[in-house]
Amino acid sequence: MLVNASYQPGDFFLTTVTDLCPNTTYEFSAWIMNVINRFNSIMPNITFHIEQPDGTVLASYETGNIPVSPGPVWNKYGFVFTTPTNNATIVLRMTNNAPGGIGNDIALDDITFRPCGATITAHIQNNPTDTVDVCQGNINSYTFTGNASSQYQSPVYQWQLSTDQGITWSDIPGATETTYVRSPTMAAGKYWYRFTVVDASVAGITSCRIASNLLIINVHAIPIADAGPDRVYVKGYPVTLSAVATGEDISFTWNPMSYMDDPTLIQPTVTPPKDVTYTLSVHSAFNCSKKDSVNVKVVDGIYVPTAFTPNNDGKNDYWRIPFLDVGLGADVKVFNRWGQLVYHVSSAIVSWDGKLNGQLQATGTYVYLVTFKDRKLPDMKGTFTLIR
Repeated sequence: MLVNASYQPGDFFLTTVTDLCPNTTYEFSAWIMNVINRFNSIMPNITFHIEQPDGTVLASYETGNIPVSPGPVWNKYGFVFTTPTNNATIVLRMTNNAPGGIGNDIALDDITFRPCGATITAHIQNNPTDTVDVCQGNINSYTFTGNASSQYQSPVYQWQLSTDQGITWSDIPGATETTYVRSPTMAAGKYWYRFTVVDASVAGITSCRIASNLLIINVHAIPIADAGPDRVYVKGYPVTLSAVATGEDISFTWNPMSYMDDPTLIQPTVTPPKDVTYTLSVHSAFNCSKKDSVNVKVVDGIYVPTAFTPNNDGKNDYWRIPFLDVGLGADVKVFNRWGQLVYHVSSAIVSWDGKLNGQLQATGTYVYLVTFKDRKLPDMKGTFTLIR
C-alpha cells in the first residue's frame, strides 16, 4: 500500500479487533519504506496506538523519523503488547505525525497483529520434508509428531485438518496427543494438518491456540487410461484407435509400438498383420499410473451372414455383421421385399432382432445396403433370409 501524506498529520490505518486471547502477548507491526530519495525532504514519523473503544490509549510506539535512503529499503517497525485479562475489544491505529508536502510518502506492507506465543513445531516421522505426495489408493500411514515450548504449565493439544488449503480448519476427533497417526485417505485431495497448543486456563477460547507449521499430504488421483473399444482391422483399410488419457501432468506409452503410424499419438493408426493387443500405459509426474488394453482383430474382409433365426432359442437370434468396425462409419439399412426400411443403424454395432417397431417381421428374404463414411470401403449390397 502506498500512502501519500495529507498536509495535516493524521491517521491512515484504523481497525477494531475482538475475540483476543486474554493476558496474551501480541505483536503489532508493519513493514515500512520511505519512498522519497531527496535528502532534504520531510521524513515520515509513525505512531502505532493500541486503544480502548473510548479512545483510552493502552500502549503506543513511535518509529521516529524514517530516514531517506538512496534506494528502496524496507524496515520492520512495531512493538509487543499484552492483552487485558477481560478479553476486551481493542482498536489498532497508525498515525503519521509529520505534515505533507515535499516528502512524507511511504510504502506499507504486512500490517500484523498476531500472538507471540511459544514456538510450536510439527514434523512427519521418517520424512525429510513437511510434504508427502502419494497416489490415490496408497495404504501407507504417517505418524505426525508435535513439539511445544515448556512454558505451557497445563498444555492442551489438538491436531487439526484442512481440506480447502487452509481456508477452514476442523479439530480431528481424538487427536489430542503430541503424536497423531494419519490413516490412509482413499479420496484424492490436498490434506493440510497442523498441531495446536493452548494453556488449559484459556482452552475454551479458540483464538488462544498457537499453531505449528503445516504438514501436507497430497493424494493425487490415478490418471485415466482408456485404450478404447476393441477394433477390427480390415486388411488394406487402416484403423485408428480411440484411446483417451487424462490426469495430472501425464505421459503415456504404447506397447507394442509396432505397426503404428506414430506411437507418440494417443490415437495412432494401426495396420498389424495379425491379431494383436495394444497396451496403453499412462504415468503422472507423481508416479501414479494406470494401464488399459485394446484388442485389434485382423480380417481379410467383412463377412455378412446370409440367414438368422430370431426364435429366442439363444442361437442365431440376431442378424449381425461381426467384423464391421464402428470406426468405419458404416451406414447399414435393411429392406423387406416391398422396399420398406425395416432396420437402420449408423456408426454402431449391427444387431437386428427381426422386428420393426416391436412387431415381428415375416419369414423371407431381406435386402441389405452398407455404405461407408468418406468412402473408406466400397459399398456392400446383398440379401439374407429371416427364418422363423
